[in-house]
Amino acid sequence: MPFTPIPLGQPIPSGVHSVSCSLPTMRDVIGYEEKDPAITQHLTSGYPRFVQHPFLRDAGRLMLEGAGLPEHQFWPTASARAAAALRDALAPARAQVLVHDGLHGVAFPADADTHGRAKLWLQHCGRLASGRDAEDFLVRHGKLPAAAPEALFVGDAEEEVRRYLRRAFAPATDQNLFIANCGMNAVWAAFRAASDLQARRGRRVWIQLGWLYLDTIALLQKFHPGTAPVFLGDVFNLDALRALFASRGHEIAGIVTEVPTNPLIQTPDLAAVHQLCRQHGALLIVDPSIASPVNLDVLPHADLVVNSLTKYTASAGDVLAGAVAINPATPDAAALRTAVAAELEPVYARDLARLAAQIGDTEKVVAQGNAAAAAVVDFLRGHPRIEALHWSLEPRSRENTLRLARTPTSVGSMISFTVRGPLARFYDRLALPKGPSFGMRTSLICPFLYLAHYDLVTSEAGRATLAAHGLSPDLLRLSVGCEPVEDILAALSEALEA
Repeated sequence: MPFTPIPLGQPIPSGVHSVSCSLPTMRDVIGYEEKDPAITQHLTSGYPRFVQHPFLRDAGRLMLEGAGLPEHQFWPTASARAAAALRDALAPARAQVLVHDGLHGVAFPADADTHGRAKLWLQHCGRLASGRDAEDFLVRHGKLPAAAPEALFVGDAEEEVRRYLRRAFAPATDQNLFIANCGMNAVWAAFRAASDLQARRGRRVWIQLGWLYLDTIALLQKFHPGTAPVFLGDVFNLDALRALFASRGHEIAGIVTEVPTNPLIQTPDLAAVHQLCRQHGALLIVDPSIASPVNLDVLPHADLVVNSLTKYTASAGDVLAGAVAINPATPDAAALRTAVAAELEPVYARDLARLAAQIGDTEKVVAQGNAAAAAVVDFLRGHPRIEALHWSLEPRSRENTLRLARTPTSVGSMISFTVRGPLARFYDRLALPKGPSFGMRTSLICPFLYLAHYDLVTSEAGRATLAAHGLSPDLLRLSVGCEPVEDILAALSEALEA
C-alpha cells in the first residue's frame, strides 16, 4: 500500500509510547530545532530523551503538588540513585530529590538554565523515567482511567530478552550481559566503568574514532576525568592510530567507536583496532546499533559492546531499552562487570514486557531490512539526482563489513545520501515517514545533521567543520523498514523527480 503522509507532530508509528514523531517538511524540522511555537504546538510526542513525554509532565505536576512545591520545576528519573546524581549535577542550584509512590525525580525553583542543564544531563546519561512508569503512576492516582492497551509478554520477560542477547552476543553468558533502560544509558554505564577503571591506572586519554552519535560525543567531552578526547575522524587511517599509540600509548584509556558509524555508515578494521588496544592496555567500546548485532559479530573484537535495543529489537518503535555485553576474554572482565552493574538504570517492568513481546521478531525484521536496503541502494546508485551515497558495502568499508557480517546479506538497513538540488524540494515531496530514530518496521528518513547538529549546520564555522569530515549539512539518513520495497522505491522515485 502506498505511503500516506503523516501530519506534523503525529507519533510514528501511531501510539502513546511511540519514540518518533512526524516532521514532514524542512520548515517543520527548522521550527522544531528553533523551538518555534507555530511548530512545537503540534508535537504530541517526540524521541523520549529529547522531548518530555506528556505523561512525565503530568506526573511531575502531581509530584510537585503533593510536595507543596507547585511553583517549582521537576524532572522524573529512572531511579532514586539517578535522582540523587542529578541533584548533585545541578549544584549550586537548590534542587531536592522527591520520591512518591514509586516515582523518583528532582524538583528545583523554576529557572530556564537549571531546567536546560537537567534535560541535557538526563539526555546524555539516559537516566530519565519511562513514559510507562509515569502512565502507571497517573493511573494509580486516578488521573488516567487505565494504561493504553498493548501486547505484553506473558511470562519471564527478562529471560525472553536474555535469550535474544545470548544469541546476539555469543559467547557472552548471562554474567556478561546487562540490560539498561535505554541505549544511551548502556553507553554511559560502559564508558563510566571503563573510564574509572583506566583512570585509576593513570590512563585518562580517550579516542573518538569516527564521527559518532551526538550524545556519545557529549559523554566523551563532558564525563571523563582527563583531557579533551582525541578525535580521529578517518576510521580507515590505521597509520594515524598506530602513531598515536606509539607516542601516547601509556596515557590512552581506550577508544569509542561505532560499527558502522552514524551517519556515514563507515566500518573500520575492527580486529586491527582491537589488537592495537590490547597491545597497549587500552579498552575498546563498540556500538553496532546502526546495523544490529544480529548482522555484525563484533564482541570478539571489542572489550565492551553497547547496543540500543530500541533499534530492531523493539521494532514496533515504542520502547526504549539498551544492552551492554562484556567480552569474557577481556582481562578486565570481572572488574568491568561490577562497575557496569553499578551504573546501569533498571528497565521499567512494563517496558521490559513490551520489549519481550517484540524481540522474537528481531531476526526477521533485520533480514527484511537487509534485503530491502540492498534494493534501495541499487536504485539510488544509478539515479542521476543522487549526489552521494553511503552504506555498509561502499568500497572503503566493504571488506571490513564483510569480515564482521554473520551472512553475506548482513548489510544493514541504514543508508545515507544527498540529492542534487534543493533539499527541501526533495524532502517536502517525499511520502515516506519522516522523523528521528531508526530500526523500526516502519521506514524513517530525516535530515540527520539538522536534527543532531543544528548548531553546526547553521554557522559558517560549523559547516566548515562538517565539510572537513565529509559531512554535508543536507545529508539524509534513511532507515529502510519492512514495507513492500516497491512502495519504498516508488516514494523515492516520485520525490527525486520533483
